[in-house]
Amino acid sequence: MSEQLYGIIIIGGGPIGLACGLEAKKAGLSYLIIEKGTLVNSLYNYPVNMTFFSTSERLEIGGIPFVSNNAKPTRNEGLEYYRRVAISGGLHVKLFEEVVDVKRANEHFTVTTSKQQYTAANIIVCTGFYDIPYLLNVKGEELDKVKHYYKDPHFYAFQKVLVVGAANSAVDAALETWRKGAAVTMVIRNDRISDRVKYWVKPDIENRIKEGSIKAYFNSTVAAIRENEVDINTSEGLVTVENDWVLAMTGYQPDLTFLRKLGIDLSDDAVCKPTYSDETYETNVKGIYLAGVICGGMNTHRLFIENSREHAEKIIEHIKKKSL
Repeated sequence: MSEQLYGIIIIGGGPIGLACGLEAKKAGLSYLIIEKGTLVNSLYNYPVNMTFFSTSERLEIGGIPFVSNNAKPTRNEGLEYYRRVAISGGLHVKLFEEVVDVKRANEHFTVTTSKQQYTAANIIVCTGFYDIPYLLNVKGEELDKVKHYYKDPHFYAFQKVLVVGAANSAVDAALETWRKGAAVTMVIRNDRISDRVKYWVKPDIENRIKEGSIKAYFNSTVAAIRENEVDINTSEGLVTVENDWVLAMTGYQPDLTFLRKLGIDLSDDAVCKPTYSDETYETNVKGIYLAGVICGGMNTHRLFIENSREHAEKIIEHIKKKSL
């Protein structure tokens, strides 16, 4: 049992969680960042060859410069930058420790993790959205050949790969595995590649599809998955293709169950937007704040590092005023 009363416990050690830690330290507030995985865990789990859409200066936190080889940094450069931020900032971070419960105890919160308990006056939730994939909900999805996370293209060399989706993750997986010698088929629910795909990548995938190097079924969905085949519902009827691996790049969702457990109200519509102040980011539960992409609920494409860095400053400013 930890005896120390922290001014703030920050749940989530991603870029915004680190930004909150930097601001808390600058304000002279006691804090602790708790992360269930490694430092910037979501970023670590991105594909190894990923390039950010944003430029390096727009990914900076705490006013610490992010210098990259090119204008748009890679995943590895991002990992190096945020690790150095944590070191140079002297941030207090507990890694591989999952928060399992938060209870109010009088004027404070008791935070129970997979390892111990802590006490805090305020909580900031920065849990992101990368941990829960959208499922296909089809027969065979439980097979080991179905992956909801894509890491390294070499693994799929000379294999028959089916990629589900048409946004950045799906397009990157299709192009990279194809360039390593995989026979790639894409299954796309809509009639075109997503407009959100990085502008320097979109022509590449469209040209590969047009020339027939990558087979794409538009207006289609996966019907069933078997060890060596996949059935696809297409506009022309059911199609069966030979298959070794399925990369279901269908997106991810935030852990809204955790927010409900904290007592945070969510909107009744499909977005499930949490209730919080646009000025302070304090939720309907006094003393609990939200920062980063979790603020958007199911709308995970609205907030990014570059437009949610300011959450940290506003939250810490409000907490500091309360403590005066």
